[in-house]
Amino acid sequence: MILINLLPHREAARKRRKDLFNVSLGLSALSGGLIAGLIFLWFQAQISSQQNQNQILQTEIKRFDAQIKDIAGLEAEIAALRARQQAVEDLQSDRNLPVHLLTELVRQLPEGVYVSSMRQEGQSVALLGVAQSNERVSELLRNLGNNSPWFARPELVEIVAGSVTLSPRDQRRVANFNVKVKLVRATEAEKAMAASSAPTQPATAVSKPAAK
Repeated sequence: MILINLLPHREAARKRRKDLFNVSLGLSALSGGLIAGLIFLWFQAQISSQQNQNQILQTEIKRFDAQIKDIAGLEAEIAALRARQQAVEDLQSDRNLPVHLLTELVRQLPEGVYVSSMRQEGQSVALLGVAQSNERVSELLRNLGNNSPWFARPELVEIVAGSVTLSPRDQRRVANFNVKVKLVRATEAEKAMAASSAPTQPATAVSKPAAK
């Protein structure tokens, strides 16, 4: 006996596949929404944690900035106190500078050189005088620059030829000079003298053992 199915089985199978697809699509959308929600919540938690850390860092930075300002103020005060202390020490050590100036100037004046005027402005000293020749002026400059720790950077401003009348029949040619030189402070001069007077360590010879 032959059985013939007259029901629309193809439509029923298509409907079942469609319903299964819709269910699968819904489940996929639901699972995707849950995963996206979890990821969003995780990112929000990370952002909130980072914001809290940033706030803590900002607070610490402000605190350190205030400490740095305090330290900078203290350093400025220390620098000002050191400058005042150095100024007081310089004033105390410079009290004898005129004595050293005159003493060293007498020592460094070559024979045939005469100082007629001397003017001091701060650490700069201007010397006006007469020399028997230009070579004597050159010797004076060398003495001031190399032979005394109390003078530095001598400079010849001007030298003019002139004449001196010793008697009605005796006239001699001379050199009128204008020299500027820096007067070294007492502390610096004392350091230079201590360095120059320090004994040098002799080199020790190492003897080699004789070969057998």
